[in-house]
Amino acid sequence: MSLQQIIDRRLSGKNKSIGNRERFLRRHKEQIREAVKRAVDGRGIRDMERGEDVHIPKKDLSEPVFGHGDGGVREVVRPGNQEYVKGDRIAKPKGGQGGGGSGSGEASDSGEGDDDFVFHLSKEEFMQVFFDDLALPNLARTTLADTPEWKSQRAGFVSDGTPTNLHVVRSMRGALGRRIALGMDKRRELHELQAREQDLLKEDRPETPRLLAETRERIAHLRARLEAIPFLDPIDLRFRARTRIPVPTTRAVMFCLMDVSGSMDEGRKELSKRFFILLYLFLTRHYEKIEVVFIRHHTQAQEVDEQNFFHATETGGTVVSSALVLMEQIIRERYSPTEWNIYGAQASDGDNWHHDSGRCRELLAGKILPLCRYFAYVQVAEPEQNLWEEYEKLAEDQPHFAMRKAVEASQIYPVFRELFKKEGAAA
Repeated sequence: MSLQQIIDRRLSGKNKSIGNRERFLRRHKEQIREAVKRAVDGRGIRDMERGEDVHIPKKDLSEPVFGHGDGGVREVVRPGNQEYVKGDRIAKPKGGQGGGGSGSGEASDSGEGDDDFVFHLSKEEFMQVFFDDLALPNLARTTLADTPEWKSQRAGFVSDGTPTNLHVVRSMRGALGRRIALGMDKRRELHELQAREQDLLKEDRPETPRLLAETRERIAHLRARLEAIPFLDPIDLRFRARTRIPVPTTRAVMFCLMDVSGSMDEGRKELSKRFFILLYLFLTRHYEKIEVVFIRHHTQAQEVDEQNFFHATETGGTVVSSALVLMEQIIRERYSPTEWNIYGAQASDGDNWHHDSGRCRELLAGKILPLCRYFAYVQVAEPEQNLWEEYEKLAEDQPHFAMRKAVEASQIYPVFRELFKKEGAAA
């Protein structure tokens, strides 16, 4: 039996140990997950794809060690003791700069201080932890986390390249310009000497034969120099240059609709934000330009910025159709379906005024879905409300409409499993 050994000699990036870094991430997984969760709560949807600094207390970095004591009863004389005698009890050190606290620096009344260790998560590591919480399959992680595909596009001309990319016309134009530039002074002098030769032929002086011979010798030299200029030189060659650009060439708009009535607490809003982030990440891999429109609603709908969208609260009832009406109005005014790929994402706890749910279904079926490439609805509460029942009727005959319930982050992805299939990517 033969024994085969495989040695991995690949270098770690930037002199860092990849193995140690992965072990560190596994060991402090909980602190890292908490840091990512805080980052998701504090960041905007458009600002998800970057790294994060993770602050880990010094006490969590300690490792168990074995130590051997001196054993027995021993008397030790410590130099510099002017305060204690045998039998005294030594008090615990007080906190502060020289005390036993694990932090550094003085106490602060602003709630801030220096942590003992700061670890920076890269963009890829941050997205990996974010996807772990959403329970995405590996192929979907790859589709969302990797960079988009590229295509080749013409980008002018370069002096180096393969023969298949040689541009003959541009090369010959450069060669002609070079020959004109290099022979300009010689041709000017040649024309002057030829005119002088004609004048000498008309003269009858003793020195005329000598001058005529010198002139003809110079003319022959200049003609030889002009003929020595190469017709085509390597510096004249020009090759077609190509550059890589992202495949997406179109633009999309993402409408985020969310209920902000009193029944939508912070936990449900956090689930909704995860839902919107996942859709935005999906769109960034398909489109070059993406705009996001935030519409919040209770009994009335309003277009707001992202800060007010996720953090403002209202009291009172819910009329979902007001958000759909405003969405349809904004599409008609600013986002022509012939120029934009329109996506809708709605999050709600399902609570709605009873007589309004039927109108929501009619608005979606008659006005909004014909304009959208895809519309996804997620209910962040388990009980089935009248809005859920009406949307179920709509989902039966609308291929680009999906609806799911999600009471925790790992339940959000099934909505996008259908989205990936409809967009041509397997889940």
